[in-house]
Amino acid sequence: MDASKMLLLSPPSTSQLSLKRSRFVVTYKRPRSQQSRRLKVQAMAKETSESGDGVVAKAAIAGGLVANPVIAWSLYTLKTTGCGLPPGPGGSIGALEGVSYLVVVGIVGWSLYTKAKTGSGLPNGPFGLLGAVEGLSFLSLLAILVVFGLQFFQTGSIPGPLPSDQCFG
Repeated sequence: MDASKMLLLSPPSTSQLSLKRSRFVVTYKRPRSQQSRRLKVQAMAKETSESGDGVVAKAAIAGGLVANPVIAWSLYTLKTTGCGLPPGPGGSIGALEGVSYLVVVGIVGWSLYTKAKTGSGLPNGPFGLLGAVEGLSFLSLLAILVVFGLQFFQTGSIPGPLPSDQCFG
């Protein structure tokens, strides 16, 4: 089959959420017999789109973009001082630290659930931010395991979630 003699007619663009039939007409000539033969190829596919988790994905992006730097700050403080972040005014910094750990564990859990269910991780989301937050959350989880492990082997314990006499008592 001579590739220069093939004609491919493309269908009009499909809507994002529709399941649409597409027909392609391929015409080619056989080199020896010079007979034209017309083939009809029909394909059905659903275009990929955002699932119904638009609000959840945006909340995960916002939470992950805040939580990952807070965890990095917390782990640095834990490694250098042996204590977590200070409670702050009214306990707000300590609360932000605790919620950040929960957000990262939630994103990692959502990603693992999606991976087990669909075979791939979370979608990229708008501007690739959900994929970036997912990757940063896995890196944060790895850093948590490393720093907590080092802290445990050096001091024999890791600090609890509430301020103690050792830290900010």
